[in-house]
Amino acid sequence: MKIHGSTILLTGACGGIGRAVARELARRGAYLVLAGRKSIVLDALAAELRAVGATQVFPLCIDLAAPGAASDLARQAFAVAGRLDGMIHCAGIQSFSAFVSESEQAADAVFTLNTLVPMRLTRAVLPHLLHQRSGRIVLVGSIFGSIGFPFFVSYSASKFALRGFAEALRRELAGTGVGIAYVAPRFTRTAFNRSAVVRMAEAMRMNQDEPEAVAARIIAAFEHGGGNQYLGWPEKLFVRINSLLPQLVDRPLMRQVDRMRPFAAERTR
Repeated sequence: MKIHGSTILLTGACGGIGRAVARELARRGAYLVLAGRKSIVLDALAAELRAVGATQVFPLCIDLAAPGAASDLARQAFAVAGRLDGMIHCAGIQSFSAFVSESEQAADAVFTLNTLVPMRLTRAVLPHLLHQRSGRIVLVGSIFGSIGFPFFVSYSASKFALRGFAEALRRELAGTGVGIAYVAPRFTRTAFNRSAVVRMAEAMRMNQDEPEAVAARIIAAFEHGGGNQYLGWPEKLFVRINSLLPQLVDRPLMRQVDRMRPFAAERTR
C-alpha cells in the first residue's frame, strides 16, 4: 500500500517509536492523524512536521484507556481528515515486576491499553476500510508477545493476546482488500524503557535498536504487509525455537531469573 497521499491514524505518537514513525511518514508524503495523551508533545511534533513540509497533520489529544475513547478517536479522525487509509497502533504500556507483586490495577491497565484498545480501535475503523475495500492496519507488539519473559508476565500475556488477535483477524479479512500486520520489536532505546528496565537490559546484554530502525520496519509493514514480523537476530530465531521446542528456551531464561530479580524489585519498592 502506498504511503504518499495516504491518510494514516497513528496512535502512541508521543512515544519514541511513534515520533520516529510520524517523521518518516511525513517525509514520505502521508497525511497524518496523530493521537497521544500529551498535548504539548503532540502540538510540538505537528509543528515540526509542518515545518518540514507536511501538508496535513492533525494532532488529537486523547486518553485511549478512557471509556469510549476508541470510538471517539475514530469519529474525530474521520471528522478532521475526511477519510482513513489505515492505522498504525504504537500506543502501549509496560509492567516490569514480579507477578506476585504486581497490583490488579496495574495488570488491568496493561491489558486495557495493549490488547483491548487496539481491538476497539480496529473495530471502530474497520467498517470504513471494508467499505472502500482497501486499507492496512499495523499493530505493534513485542518479541515478548512470542516469548514469555520473566518479570514481564502481564506485558507478555497482553502482547501474546494482541498477536493472536492480529493473526485471527488477518485470516478473517482475506479477500477484503484490508490487511492486518503485526510487528514485534525487541528492546528499543526510548523513554518507554526506563531506569530499572534499562539497567536490567544492559546487565543482561540484551540487543537494542534505535527507534528509527524500528519505525522503518513498521512503515514497511504498512506498505508491503507480510503478516507477523519479528525484529532482530537472534531474537527472531528464538521466537521460532520457542514455538517448536519451548523447553529449549525455558532453561536459559530460568537461569537469568536471579540476575533479573533485583532490577524488578526496584519497581515495587
